[in-house]
Amino acid sequence: MLRFDPFHDIDTVARQLLGETVGSARAPRFMPMDLFKAGDHYVLNADLPGVDPGSVEVSVDNGTLTLKAQRSLPSDQNVQWVASERFAGSYMRQLSLGEGIDTDHISATYNDGVLSVTLPIAEKAKPRRIEIGGMGKGPKTIEASSGSQSS
Repeated sequence: MLRFDPFHDIDTVARQLLGETVGSARAPRFMPMDLFKAGDHYVLNADLPGVDPGSVEVSVDNGTLTLKAQRSLPSDQNVQWVASERFAGSYMRQLSLGEGIDTDHISATYNDGVLSVTLPIAEKAKPRRIEIGGMGKGPKTIEASSGSQSS
């Protein structure tokens, strides 16, 4: 299914005017990701194929989750490129975390080109059942009285 984007051409012209090379295979444009809730945590999966695992960084600062990675090109200077369509360079993505995330227990793994970040929900943000006292003892009657009593 194709999506219609009326601003795509305007964005392309703006990038050309600002000096960006449109369609450049050398500059990554985005880090595609999925985010879903599974039980008492969220899972973020970001596609980073071909990225050196040692370059992947996941950090949290002041409620902002930052993902960084680097994909390098072959360093051989005697290479004559025939086609170059794979992105190379730095990737970075930032997401604002709500107060309901337990930032002390965030964990991450990188397998088969996918960075998976587990974001646990904080105990204070988890739904809980509130017990209601006085049930089964019959209705209580509350009577109002005036501040003065007469004899």
